[in-house]
Amino acid sequence: MLQLMISKRIGRRQFHFTVQGINFHEVVAEYDRLSFPDVLNCGICGSDNLDLSSRVAQDKFKYTSVKCLDCRADLTFGKMQRDDQTVFLRRRENGDLDWQPWKRRDEA
Repeated sequence: MLQLMISKRIGRRQFHFTVQGINFHEVVAEYDRLSFPDVLNCGICGSDNLDLSSRVAQDKFKYTSVKCLDCRADLTFGKMQRDDQTVFLRRRENGDLDWQPWKRRDEA
């Protein structure tokens, strides 16, 4: 079994992920499943006070996102339909990361 350690920077924090496979090709394929870039700042307020977050909605929809701990903005990870183990950060049509400002529940 081969392993590869990957570091991703989210704001001020460095996250380390380990992927593994039975051969080099499989390890690289697992690495490709984490196909998101480092996220250095909030796309709404510019803060680097970011963290990873996960939640479950309606007891069935699983969301993982980058949260700004200052303005509470959210950048959600998407999953590939054909392979739900491959994750990416959602983007707008122009290619920018799709940061969503925080809204109170009564504003949604």
